[in-house]
Amino acid sequence: MAAIQFTLNGSPRTLDVDARMPLLWALRDTLGLTGTKFGCGMALCGACTVHIDGNAVRSCVTPMSSVEGKRVTTIEGLSPDTNHPVQQAWIEHDVPQCGYCQSGQIMTAASLLEKTASPTDADIDEALRGNICRCGAYTQIREAIHRAAEIRRQQGGKA
Repeated sequence: MAAIQFTLNGSPRTLDVDARMPLLWALRDTLGLTGTKFGCGMALCGACTVHIDGNAVRSCVTPMSSVEGKRVTTIEGLSPDTNHPVQQAWIEHDVPQCGYCQSGQIMTAASLLEKTASPTDADIDEALRGNICRCGAYTQIREAIHRAAEIRRQQGGKA
């Protein structure tokens, strides 16, 4: 067991867990944050995507030891009231079908927009190529990301 200190959704946290424990299980089982989903356990589907220091990462293969001193943001911490541009666009474009992959898709899209203010279709496809949508809502996802970029620009580039 190790006392791992990090910032979670803007608040300092210390967890006494096995340093090898995947971040996903610390979030879901230890902290009760179930918005981040288990999909494949091998970093292939993207359902477990969170941000570490602003970068989209797969929490199912991220050991707790690697988040020491870092900022972790989950879907619950993206915005307090779903007012993040990506969340707004997701709602406008009625993206979710089954919804299982959506938190991972949203977190990946938010990370993309932090780095690329006006992504092309190719930028979006590249950023989300590892995020699998079992329902095949890729067209709606792409449209929503373009809309989120527009919302961000209208808000002065802020999420």
